[in-house]
Amino acid sequence: MNSKKTNPVAIINEPILNYESGSGERNELKKAIRAGRSGVIEIPMYIGTEKIVSGKKTRIAPPYDHKNTIAHFYEGDETHVRKAIEEALKIKKYWSENSTEHRAEIFLKAADLVSGKYRAKINAATMLGQSKNVFQAEIDSACELADFLRFNVKFMYEIYAVQPYSPEGINNMMEYRPLEGFVFALTPFNFTAIAGNLPCAPALMGNTVVWKPAFSQIYSANVIMEILLEAGLPPGVINLIYVDGPVAGEVILHHRDFAGIHFTGSTKVFTEIWRTIGNNLSNYKSFPRIVGETGGKNFMLAHASADTKALSTALLRGAFEYQGQKCSATSRAYIPESIWPELKKYLLDDLKTVKMGSPENFTNFINAVIDERAFDRITKYIHEAKKAKEIELIAGGNYDKSVGYFIEPTIFLSSDPHYVTMCEEIFGPVLTIYIYEDEKFEDIIKLADATSSYGLTGAIFASDKRAIELLTSELKNAAGNFYINDKSTGAVVNQQPFGGARRSGTNDKAGSMLNLLRWVSPRVIKENFNPPTDYRYPFMKKE
Repeated sequence: MNSKKTNPVAIINEPILNYESGSGERNELKKAIRAGRSGVIEIPMYIGTEKIVSGKKTRIAPPYDHKNTIAHFYEGDETHVRKAIEEALKIKKYWSENSTEHRAEIFLKAADLVSGKYRAKINAATMLGQSKNVFQAEIDSACELADFLRFNVKFMYEIYAVQPYSPEGINNMMEYRPLEGFVFALTPFNFTAIAGNLPCAPALMGNTVVWKPAFSQIYSANVIMEILLEAGLPPGVINLIYVDGPVAGEVILHHRDFAGIHFTGSTKVFTEIWRTIGNNLSNYKSFPRIVGETGGKNFMLAHASADTKALSTALLRGAFEYQGQKCSATSRAYIPESIWPELKKYLLDDLKTVKMGSPENFTNFINAVIDERAFDRITKYIHEAKKAKEIELIAGGNYDKSVGYFIEPTIFLSSDPHYVTMCEEIFGPVLTIYIYEDEKFEDIIKLADATSSYGLTGAIFASDKRAIELLTSELKNAAGNFYINDKSTGAVVNQQPFGGARRSGTNDKAGSMLNLLRWVSPRVIKENFNPPTDYRYPFMKKE
């Protein structure tokens, strides 16, 4: 049964280090980057107690220097998927019967390793493998991952502490059982922290997991597994496999013991997964839990009262940090014509100072996009927009993949609020702006709400309180994470739990208790200390 103890640990968000010139953390990180560059490592799959190698090796190269090999990983097939499921089910009983305190201890130790001994290594891995600058790596792979691991423990204890009322002579208890079967974690390339949280959150609650990361995140996924095993996670609780998505899905989504999926990725893939699960409901032991965060076409809507300098900074950071490869990135903006000239000047002046290149050069703000496929997809949007009569190129628009997959921060001005770059998720450093007449402010709110099928993040800028109240009310369903006078990115665990609805996912709010509740199946236990000995009720007595 679950522990009724309260959380014994005071949890705070992991402080973000600055990596200033000459600092200890900067020197350690540079040392870790040099170590990553010094040789080519071999990355196995982790299935049960084995580190599995296969006959198929796949190359890993930094996206910003794609001719330089830093690792190979061993790609699996359906036999490895089946083996991972077997191992997850084999250890299921042992792991689920471990005490709450023991599970908590393992993940808290993992958090300490992330933020301490392995901080430089996991940041370096994220920079090398995923082309993040030092700050983006720090807030993701060190701070957010440690926050997920620690706060999930806090949320677990809070869940277990919620118990039903027990009248005299009765003891009622809520037991939070892990799901019956195994959980599939399907994780993205863009956040090391998300890749770690998706398998770890269900595992903390007593589930066992098959984890398939994006191929472009395997370099840092390997470090996460090193950390978890060093923290004492029993082999087989989380099984890390490298297979194509359809190969994994064909086996996992048809398995009788499939209990749930924890997913972050594209809306298209999530839709196909949901459809497959629906078609196989009669085959499962239980109805699977489906938890997913998908895409976004996130907006910035400014009022004429907005602080234009702060707005400019929010747009640049929201649209272009990590090359726009955040599901929360600002990709469409609605700006009143009265403030556009001033805002445009601020944007262009700041963009003149933005440097693009390798994340190993700490002065670079923009780095490469993740791979050639992403580069080709993003640049196709840019190429087509340059030819469109309703589009004006304001900044950027250039790109080059000869050394790395580099795309300049690009801003378009559109006279058509329904042009494709205002509506479709691009997942790259492309921002499209639509200028509206100030007097049509209320109309533009309706337009912003209706333009996209997504509902992930959104931001508004205004100093007029009535405008803020109106925007907050009318855009209630447009974003699961809503920002007032701030950028649309940067959600912090336990501060802004993350997730959206509409076509952006199930809104189960990673970084909160709500997410962990999805990985348990409650059982109510009633113990009667004075059971009745006569079936007759008082109402049955004769008058």
